[in-house]
Amino acid sequence: MSTPALHEAISKTFDIGWVREQFPSLQLKINGQAAAFLDGPAGTQVPRRVMDAVQNYFLEANANTYGAFLTSRRTNETIASARAAMADLFNSSPEEVVFGQNMTTITLGLARAIGRELKPGDEILLTVLDHDANYSPWRVLEEKGVVIRTVDIHESDCTLDLDDLKSKLNAKTKLVAVGYASNIVGTINPIAEITKLAHAVGAMIYVDAVHYAPHGPIDVKALDCDFLVCSPYKFFGPHMGTLYGKKEHLERFKPYKVRPATDAVPECWETGTQVQELIAGIHAAVEYVAELGRRCDPAVKTRRAALLAAYLSTVAYERTLVAPLIAGLLAIPGLQLFGITDPSRFAERCSTVSFRLAKGTATDAATFLGERGIFTWDGNFYALNLTERLGVEKSGGVLRVGLVHYNTADEVDRLLIALREMNRSTV
Repeated sequence: MSTPALHEAISKTFDIGWVREQFPSLQLKINGQAAAFLDGPAGTQVPRRVMDAVQNYFLEANANTYGAFLTSRRTNETIASARAAMADLFNSSPEEVVFGQNMTTITLGLARAIGRELKPGDEILLTVLDHDANYSPWRVLEEKGVVIRTVDIHESDCTLDLDDLKSKLNAKTKLVAVGYASNIVGTINPIAEITKLAHAVGAMIYVDAVHYAPHGPIDVKALDCDFLVCSPYKFFGPHMGTLYGKKEHLERFKPYKVRPATDAVPECWETGTQVQELIAGIHAAVEYVAELGRRCDPAVKTRRAALLAAYLSTVAYERTLVAPLIAGLLAIPGLQLFGITDPSRFAERCSTVSFRLAKGTATDAATFLGERGIFTWDGNFYALNLTERLGVEKSGGVLRVGLVHYNTADEVDRLLIALREMNRSTV
């Protein structure tokens, strides 16, 4: 389907005007121009309903859990409702949903708990493509004599080398930790295939879905993954982390916790008092995506079906943005783009693009764009192994553009015009 035809087809189900109305921060202006938030991978903007949910919690339910009074009971209900909402997002049971401070803290805690049962010589398989929060927490277990092995990439398109992965899996492999999508080059990994490979040697799999969550549907049942973690602030919610864990694993492994804390799953994994107002915001973020799905497909009957309908539309819409973005970037003389660039393979990537201009640093480019109201990120974004592997770490990393479904074609055009202007002034 041609790009104009695709735009027309999407416009019948996806209302970008309604979407942008939900996000008050998109009204921000810089030097008289509307801000273009192309910084989604570091945290998306949030819809009004998320802000309202956080405020309403403080107004109507601000108390700790399991007290013998109204606001405490409301807090219990807030957490239970949010757990059910995240279960619909994951396609899991609410008993398999754990809330935590953030993805990094959740992974550190789970790595320590799993490490209780590992012995010297056991192996964990990691990847060059991952955010360091799915790398360093597992490396800590080297202190116990655990062997860490790392899967390489195909440098030409920044995809995982699955042959290398297969060669490093063996009977000693106890866990494979892998990202669902790269937060720097946008590569979407074949998680179902990797899970089958891991399970074939008796290993568990831990999936970092933080970057994937705003760009595609998650189905832990279909994937058969053992653990999957994401961060609501990457999919239009507040700054927290959420973990899916198979109930059998949450019951089997023992978390580090204080003595009076419950041993019941999943609460035993939630160290200390939770940030309950933000949990209310998580529920609202899921409901925002579901409401978008109901607008895209009024026939849906369940929240899970509404979430799937939303992703069906947003994935297609984001494709109409990233295709001209990549084409425009490749036309800029001297620009080096990392990752998949073949339009026939765009199903293997999400709408996150990183590159370097012919001259100047990534920070120079981000500053130039920021002064024009175009928000992008520069650096390594904690994907340290990848920037080192690509040889760009010592020279300042890359410039990253991250599109989500509240972005527009006009913003992409503004970005390309500004980059061409900067490139002419530096080449």
